[in-house]
This record gives sequence, structure tokens and C-alpha cells, in this order.
Amino acid sequence: MADEKKDEKKDEKKDEMQGEKQGKAADENQKRISIVKIYVKDFSFESPKAPAIFNSGEWSPKTNLNLRSSHSRIDDNLHEVVLTITVDAKEGDETIFLVELHQAGLFDVTGYTEDEQGAIIGSFCPNILFPYARESIASIIQKGGFPEFVLQPINFDALYMQSKAQQIEASLAEKH
Repeated sequence: MADEKKDEKKDEKKDEMQGEKQGKAADENQKRISIVKIYVKDFSFESPKAPAIFNSGEWSPKTNLNLRSSHSRIDDNLHEVVLTITVDAKEGDETIFLVELHQAGLFDVTGYTEDEQGAIIGSFCPNILFPYARESIASIIQKGGFPEFVLQPINFDALYMQSKAQQIEASLAEKH
């Protein structure tokens, strides 16, 4: 009986050690995305016609939105993604206000293939940054004395897919 209990304990120890090894291997191969830091990298607001613009009566400006994102690899798994949003409002040829924001984030992206990383960096990360950028832009425009300005949601998945399709078309055009 005592020998059987010793054998059972040995088997349990072996199973436990094997489970730990498998757990460590799974951790090494596990996919992970984590937000390390979100921050404003650059921010500017201009209202060249203030204060005269506030006395001009009723106006209906046309706004233009320019959006782009960039990426730089800090180390193997750490990536900086910068979402740049430019909003300008014009009445005819006159600029009412101009806002440019570089909303940035550091992301730890581990265990993904290059294609998967491309989608994460090109779509997922800008999607995380956008609400921060939207709030900052709305706040500075309102602090500049203008009515509430709300950026509509943006489909970063569609923008990423469109960008990939354009890259494929460009590479095909170069080959011909």
C-alpha cells in the first residue's frame, strides 16, 4: 500500500511538472495586446479671425477633416501608434479655426503574425485612440469660443482594408 501511494505521488508530481511546462510554453505563444500609455504628442489650435469672427453674426462654416495614422516600432513588441486628426472650419476662403492633434499610444503587441500585427496597428490601435482624440478636439474647439463640435465615429476597419487594397493595387501596377 505504501509503495502504491508513493507511486501515485510521483505520478502527480510528474503531471504537475508537465502541466507547468505546458503552461509556460502556452504563455510564450499566447497572443496579447495591452495599452501601455495613451498621450497627446502634439496639439495646436488656431483661430486667426478671433475676436472679430464672434461679432460677424450668423455663419455656417464648412469643416474639413483629415485623418491619418502612423506607426513606429519601439522594440520587438512595443509599438507607438499616432493618430493625427486635422479639422479646419472655413467661411468662404476665411479660416475660422484650425485644430491639429497627434493622439498617441504605446501598445504591447505580442504573439501575432506580421499580417495580424498590421491589422492591429492599422485598425485596432487607432480605434482605441479615437475617443481620446475626439474628446480633446471637442473640448479645445469649445474652449476657443465655438459651438459644440462632435466628430462622428470612424470605421477604422474599413479604412485599413481600403489602405491594404490600395497597397496591393500599387504593387501590382509597379510589376506591370
